[in-house]
Amino acid sequence: MTWNGILDILRTIVDIALVWMMFYYILKNFKNNVKMSLLFKGVLVIIIIKVLSDWLGFTTVGLLLEYVIEWGPLALIIVFQPEIRGALEQLGRSQLLGRHKILTVDEREKLVYELIQTVDYCRKSRIGALIVLERDVSLSDYIDKAKPLYADLTSELLESIFFPNNPLHDGAVIIQGNRISCAGAVFPTSNNIKLNKRLGTRHRAALGIAEETDAISVVVSEETGRISLAVKGELFYNLSLDDARMMLIDELRPKTVDEINDNIDEEDIYEEDN
Repeated sequence: MTWNGILDILRTIVDIALVWMMFYYILKNFKNNVKMSLLFKGVLVIIIIKVLSDWLGFTTVGLLLEYVIEWGPLALIIVFQPEIRGALEQLGRSQLLGRHKILTVDEREKLVYELIQTVDYCRKSRIGALIVLERDVSLSDYIDKAKPLYADLTSELLESIFFPNNPLHDGAVIIQGNRISCAGAVFPTSNNIKLNKRLGTRHRAALGIAEETDAISVVVSEETGRISLAVKGELFYNLSLDDARMMLIDELRPKTVDEINDNIDEEDIYEEDN
């Protein structure tokens, strides 16, 4: 085999790998963005109906769908312009190498412990709080517009941030890895019509960032002291302290096979230590 043949094979492999990576990250961001996932499903349904109408010979339906498919992309760009722009921004914020820091077992245990201590304090004191944990999708755009801290995570620091007389207590705290990156962050609020209308801006912001990214949002209601978690586009309302702890442990658990094998029975160890 000549060098030109080897280079052609390598070029083909790189070409296929780049296309595969492009589709992988597009689909990954679609999965993390609830609105874009629904849009994708709607387009897929229209295509399936068009194929069935052609197969069954439904002339009128097929003709109407031809117009929809012909002018649909332009209509989608106009109607869903905010969602498409958000998806492109999210793709730009994504970290191609995954989570910026993989926490050890001890670091995750300390992170969950400090968070639960803060949540418990805020719950008992009726202090509103919103804490957001960054995962694979970067939150740098929100961090840049907030008050930078870059401090070690402690429950005492979090409690002081959310104390009512603190000027930063109305915003959100963003945690990267096991450090507090900023306070006073502002997120887009969710427009989910199924969300209880009695829930305020703090809960809507928590769900909003969970819809646009893969972040974990922890909320404590100022009025009721109830605990909620927003993750993967869903809001889990009025959780017990133990439920919140177990959800955090589960969501922060490493996803790779090697890390899981290195951390067998992690939850049991955590429960025994506490």
